[in-house]
Amino acid sequence: MPTLLLRLAGPMQSWGTTSRFDQRDTGKEPSKSGVIGLLAAALGIDRENWIDLEPLTHLAMGVRHDRLGVLKRDYQTAGCAATDKMRRADGSLSEDGVTSQRHYLADAVFLVALEGRDRSLLEHAHAALNNPVWPLALGRKSYVPAESIWLDGGVVDMSLLDALAAWPWLATPRKWEAIPERLLVSIESSDGAGALRMDQPLSSFAERRFGARFVHSDWIKLTLETNNAAA
Repeated sequence: MPTLLLRLAGPMQSWGTTSRFDQRDTGKEPSKSGVIGLLAAALGIDRENWIDLEPLTHLAMGVRHDRLGVLKRDYQTAGCAATDKMRRADGSLSEDGVTSQRHYLADAVFLVALEGRDRSLLEHAHAALNNPVWPLALGRKSYVPAESIWLDGGVVDMSLLDALAAWPWLATPRKWEAIPERLLVSIESSDGAGALRMDQPLSSFAERRFGARFVHSDWIKLTLETNNAAA
């Protein structure tokens, strides 16, 4: 079964699934809703367009943690100075400031795999990643990729797990790092085993309805060759 591969690398990434109002969370790996949203942006699928979005939601997803990243928190304020005033939704002015906490992953690198029976759909998405309709971001609009999400030869005739095991390591080793012998992978489960994730899109992004899926983790042996393909 064919599989599409994506590189998600950047100084800041955020993949929240439980964010509410001024508190923004992030998971330790890309969410399925976030990755599908990224593909939708590349393909130019509008937020209200469920017909074109739905086929993407049926793809099985796996994530390889090439660099885990560090969980960070950004504390933000707006209108908190003594002389500040903020305009409410009804047009009135408020002297009450707003604070928010936004969590993110710093310096993370992931290899994401999406598996499906329709190779033409995967090839269409792959081409769109190389020439996206709308700008691509890593969970939030301000979190831009440090390297191309598109990978040369990124549609492979392999199962999801085989593709994650065969693709070379995406990270570049630093002076203080040893090249890992194995990597953590998170694979979507079809039998209900694993950890529960509430990030399966059930509607257009305008409606924001998400269902459950299950993900199990495992370790795979690393191919000891860095991927130096041009971004």
